[in-house]
Amino acid sequence: MLKFVEDLLQGAPVEWKTIDAICSHVCSGGTPSTDVHEYYQGNIPWLRTQEVDWKDVRDTEIKITPEAVEHSSAKLIPANCVIVAMYGATAAKACINKISLTTNQACCNLQVDGQKAIYKYVYYWLCYEYRNLKALGEGSQSNLNAKKIKSYRIPLPPPHAQEEIVDILDKFHTLANSLTEGLPREIALRHKQYEYYRDQLLMFPRPQ
Repeated sequence: MLKFVEDLLQGAPVEWKTIDAICSHVCSGGTPSTDVHEYYQGNIPWLRTQEVDWKDVRDTEIKITPEAVEHSSAKLIPANCVIVAMYGATAAKACINKISLTTNQACCNLQVDGQKAIYKYVYYWLCYEYRNLKALGEGSQSNLNAKKIKSYRIPLPPPHAQEEIVDILDKFHTLANSLTEGLPREIALRHKQYEYYRDQLLMFPRPQ
């Protein structure tokens, strides 16, 4: 796998940049007043950190109204952002929103600039770096803040290499999650296989 990565890069340099430098926009969200029950009777998806769990988000448990967005810090973000949980039990976990939605203030929403990086590659990198990113947190739940996420560094191989890495990891992810119940041992082995190849593909030498 390491030989494959070397062939893929073909001697091209890997640039290290901050997350902030590869995003066109970074924001958090907000929570509409819970005293106004009508705010929570809308159809605008509102994502909470407990729903951020390394998977695509296509729906949310709670929906809010346009008035709730207007009178709070909640912001509508486009599909295909990389969302990182900053507080709580899921701190440092990430997801991708496949629909336009809003989030609470504990989510750091990364709108990746497609001219600088592939959003799915950024997502896989953050999954790979979960423990290191979480270690930067503070308090009993390892809470993060937007500044720490924005300043976190990511290696950027050429676009064609990013695409190839994403394609391989997508296939392993699908394989690892397509097995049905009754095969717990096989499922566990597939997950280990997926994590192994993900780690090999993303194990770039860090700058001194």
